[in-house]
Amino acid sequence: MKIRSILLGTGLAFSLLACTAKDADIEKEISAKLNDTPGIHVTVHEGVATIVGTCDDETFKKNIERSVKSVKGVKTVVNNCQIPEPNVEPAAAAVIINSDADLDKSVHKVVDAYDGVSVTVVGGVITLSGEIKRDKLQPLMQSLQELKPKKVDNKLIIK
Repeated sequence: MKIRSILLGTGLAFSLLACTAKDADIEKEISAKLNDTPGIHVTVHEGVATIVGTCDDETFKKNIERSVKSVKGVKTVVNNCQIPEPNVEPAAAAVIINSDADLDKSVHKVVDAYDGVSVTVVGGVITLSGEIKRDKLQPLMQSLQELKPKKVDNKLIIK
């Protein structure tokens, strides 16, 4: 009778172990379920499924976890799926445009060094008129741009 009980108990234990899903089988089923989600990999060890990879957002991450949990034989899920930081481009540097009064003072100091050139400042736009020698034009334009006007309107006649 004791031998019969021992054999029956051993047989029952083996049949229970045979009924539980093996990790490799669970992994195959999960892989088949997630075959259309690149960048996600799941490993299973003793019924614990570990998700690694990159998820688009938190909703996607939760959906993957839910899909893995639904597979028969998965006891728990460790979700190590990473969500990448959004690509945030730095804000463009603010363009500084000096006021007309500041520009007018500064512009006249620069233009006074160039004979035959007259200047007006309206709405941040510097308008040049008159005549200038070709070799003097570039230094004048650079000096005026450094004053940070909205625009330089060049109506100069080049000699």
